[in-house]
Amino acid sequence: MRLTTKGRFAVTAMIDLAMRQHSGPVTLAAISQRQNISLSYLEQLFGKLRRHELVDSVRGPGGGYSLARLARNVTVADIIFAVDEPLDATSCGGKRDCTSGNDGKPGKCMTHELWATLNRKMVDYLDSVSLQDLVDQQRVRQLQEANNQAQACAVRVDRVGGANASAANAPTTSVAANATV
Repeated sequence: MRLTTKGRFAVTAMIDLAMRQHSGPVTLAAISQRQNISLSYLEQLFGKLRRHELVDSVRGPGGGYSLARLARNVTVADIIFAVDEPLDATSCGGKRDCTSGNDGKPGKCMTHELWATLNRKMVDYLDSVSLQDLVDQQRVRQLQEANNQAQACAVRVDRVGGANASAANAPTTSVAANATV
């Protein structure tokens, strides 16, 4: 069982798109540059995402892609299955012919139900995580990073000001809660 780069890149690109679509269609070239994903690979992925009605495309100058549904209505499972990413931990690919017995007849291996159950749990979990959940997590992470950078900057400024500098005279930095990145 493995999730290949196809699924990982599709989810990453969809997060990027969802975070930036408020200012109009997002180009694949911009996503490619920000996420370090090949443009031709993104074109293949977005063709599949469009066919599964997860994204809409706009042609021409100012064109690009936008979400076809609200981010809260798109799950990680939707994205992964749209790009044909198999999620199967069984050795038979779910065909129930994992092993051949001494009689030569195909059958299920001893651990088939274990892996089939894992498959169901993975799909259930990925179906419970919305694109909006991932966007919200990313925005929180970016705000935390911005706050950490601001605090580090304030510490450097305080050190330059010397031990006698009062907190009232120290420069302050604030980060808006609705800052866009």
